[in-house]
Amino acid sequence: MAHEIEAGVVDSVGSVFGRPPQHTLPVGEACPNCATTLAGPWCHACGQSSEDFHRSIVRLAAEAIGGLVDVDSRIWRTLPNLCLRPARLTRAYLDGHRVTQAPPFRLFLIVVVLVFLVAGLGRGSDVTNFRFEDGSGHVLAGPGGPSVSVAARPRTAFGQWVEARLQAAAKNPARFQAALIEWAQRLAFLTLPIAAALLGISFVFRRGVYLFDHLIFSMHSLSFQGLLLSTVMLAGLLTDWSGWLMLLSPVHLFVHLRGTYRIGVFGTLARMTFLFAGSAFAMMLVLSGLVFIGLYEVGA
Repeated sequence: MAHEIEAGVVDSVGSVFGRPPQHTLPVGEACPNCATTLAGPWCHACGQSSEDFHRSIVRLAAEAIGGLVDVDSRIWRTLPNLCLRPARLTRAYLDGHRVTQAPPFRLFLIVVVLVFLVAGLGRGSDVTNFRFEDGSGHVLAGPGGPSVSVAARPRTAFGQWVEARLQAAAKNPARFQAALIEWAQRLAFLTLPIAAALLGISFVFRRGVYLFDHLIFSMHSLSFQGLLLSTVMLAGLLTDWSGWLMLLSPVHLFVHLRGTYRIGVFGTLARMTFLFAGSAFAMMLVLSGLVFIGLYEVGA
């Protein structure tokens, strides 16, 4: 898992759950970050927590369980509203009623990590086990498995670069897959600015609606979609019918979009069509970039 995401989640979970540092360094000790003398549980110079994480795994596990039991009530208020009354949740935040909600970005951050954790549970096949062929049936790379046609054998310098990287990926599929997973986690955060930008375009002529509104809406909407996807993947471990749950995705978006922006049915459906088309195009570009990054790293 990408180290940047892990660090962000560790720092965010405590804030979402409202838990202060449990094992702080003694007053008078030097801050590990800036060496300022500590006067409390937080460094007054740099703001870093003075919590000491050097504890046994048993102690850490016990504290984690205790944290789930003593979790801040904000998360229990946020999740039901996110799933059942999303427009009310987003509208309340935009109207200034924020103290009772889990912060949208932290919620989004944790859901992104949750999606990848759940996806890892069901990863039973090697996604790199493909055979790449050109239009004439010539095998470019791959030991076997499903066949992927590349239309024509590359002849340009770029085509030769691609062919060499494909062959490297076929020889070292584990490294290629690891690169794809790591960069997929990093690029997953692009869904937020992409969604906000598409909303900005769809409401470009609407007065009184700002980029901040689109960002909050996107965080809440993507958080639900991530939770739904995680649920589908978990259910998929037990049944083949879990995919039907994804029908809730457009229903939730319709209710969320119409209620938050207070628009009619036609306006909501028109904007949903634009959002789906724009998101599909943007994700195609992101996935293409992801593959090229993976090919670059596997051949480095």
